[in-house]
Amino acid sequence: MIYVVLFITVIYLIFIGLFIWGYDKVNTFHLHDIEPKTTFTVVIPFRNEANHLPALLQSIKALAYPKHLFDIIFVDDDSTDASVKIIEEYLNNCYNISIIKNKRISNAPKKDAITAAIKTSKHDWIITTDADCMVPKYWLNSFDASIQGTKSKCIVAPVKLLLEQTFLNQFQVLDMLSLQGATLGGFGIEKPFLCNGANLGYEKTLFYELQGFEGNTHIASGDDIFFLEKALKHSPKKVNYLKCEQAVVTTHPEISWKSYIEQRIRWASKTRHYKNSFGKLTGLIVLLMNIVIPSLLILSMAGYLSFKPLLYLIIIKFSVDLCLIYQSALFFDQKDCLKSYFISFIIYPITSTYIAFSALFRPYKWKDRTFKI
Repeated sequence: MIYVVLFITVIYLIFIGLFIWGYDKVNTFHLHDIEPKTTFTVVIPFRNEANHLPALLQSIKALAYPKHLFDIIFVDDDSTDASVKIIEEYLNNCYNISIIKNKRISNAPKKDAITAAIKTSKHDWIITTDADCMVPKYWLNSFDASIQGTKSKCIVAPVKLLLEQTFLNQFQVLDMLSLQGATLGGFGIEKPFLCNGANLGYEKTLFYELQGFEGNTHIASGDDIFFLEKALKHSPKKVNYLKCEQAVVTTHPEISWKSYIEQRIRWASKTRHYKNSFGKLTGLIVLLMNIVIPSLLILSMAGYLSFKPLLYLIIIKFSVDLCLIYQSALFFDQKDCLKSYFISFIIYPITSTYIAFSALFRPYKWKDRTFKI
């Protein structure tokens, strides 16, 4: 037993250590004043986002990129609230924003929405974000400068959660920071395996070359990860991470533990379909490590094992996880959430294990719809 635990711990340390090292290998991109050239279509699927759309629209209004070089397509996925009305009221003064209806052709409504928008898009590059996000002023400028400098075909960009003072919020922020740290670290060691559809860009021609989401439309989620896998297989040297402060998209946290759990189950449900072996192995090692800690605690309390190995394991995991999260917290300017790290560290192995096993056996709810695993 102890040798199995030791093996898992060593492998976990190696993986997280690689991400910490890889994080700094990705150079920070500093935005320079250059002439904008790239044309963009921003695709924003939405369903019942009336509470969040005003903030998104306000951030879109503040974009510094020349309006003739981009347009925005909102895709209505059968909203039943005032979402469409809110956008239509905003359209009066914006010639480069439009709304279309989603055309459902698969089990994946968001993939259908993105595909429908791309079919009507007029520009060279597609950037996706979500209706519960806020985009920074120089968002498109950052993408343009990166494209001109790197000749990328696909760009993964940073996402952070809006930081508030509740424990639930800070728990989610820490979780997101760890994911962003792993995303960046993966790119740094040239083993990318994560991205977020709230801030993802790619050439329209690449989308069609890869036949869009064909091959995974039976999976409700994963418009980002599965496309990334295809892009990496097709043009691995043309997929890059945009580590730029002016490119960070901010999204809202879940408002309850129930909605947070459902969101994470949705995210976890697609992992079994990953084709990236490194991503699968990383997920397995992280899961095993999170199972080991509560298991050792139970064995120690039952008298089958000394508390000393458990204490050593906790100290090791606590320290290495903190290093990765601290790097992300510095970049995203969210160090305030670290005050909740200790309690979050105790809770996380339990919640993540529950989410992982739930994703194997039960359906999840998303946007008032139920999806089978």
